[in-house]
Amino acid sequence: MGYARAGFEVYGVDLRPQPNYPFPFVQADALDFLRFPLVGFAAIHASPPCQAYSDLKTKVAPDAYPRLIEPARELLQASGLPYVIENVEGAPLIDPIVLCGTMFGGLRVIRHRLFESNVKIWAPAHPPGRHPLVFTHDKRKAHYGQLDQDRSFVQVTGGGNCSIANARAAMGIDWMTKHELNEAIPPAYAQHVGTQVLHAIRVDEQARELEEMAA
Repeated sequence: MGYARAGFEVYGVDLRPQPNYPFPFVQADALDFLRFPLVGFAAIHASPPCQAYSDLKTKVAPDAYPRLIEPARELLQASGLPYVIENVEGAPLIDPIVLCGTMFGGLRVIRHRLFESNVKIWAPAHPPGRHPLVFTHDKRKAHYGQLDQDRSFVQVTGGGNCSIANARAAMGIDWMTKHELNEAIPPAYAQHVGTQVLHAIRVDEQARELEEMAA
């Protein structure tokens, strides 16, 4: 959604069905898809599975999850198109920027995410000071009972920290299930990155037009 708001016509690819996806969708292995000539596409965004890199404790060992960033990057570079790779902190991205929900007005999640690109991109300034307190059901937390989840920052994870209505409001997403929200990034992040990628594409197009005129 963020890339659509930035000005792109968006197509999605995923190995599993995504019935709530709001744009044209192809169910396929994304790596296989990248091996085909990507005629008509101006840029590619990739979000490889993050579980192998996440610092969240799971019941399954991290080594049980695929590590697809490196093979995805190789195919993205071979495409010759502008690309973005998004993942969690700790993922092996190259010179990434970090986006945080506190950088964007209206969001109520912190949700740090890394973005690597072969286009020059920048992050908004991070607000000074500590992150805001996050609503919690954990009575061991010192601020338990002090926050209203309808107005405070919330944690959108599988732990059931807040209602689905507040998870959607906090992320700026109203079309996803709770499970989908747990794995999503706020559209504001993709819109910020996408606006810069689209600008770089247009600058490159104008440069080529000038070269052709000069020739």
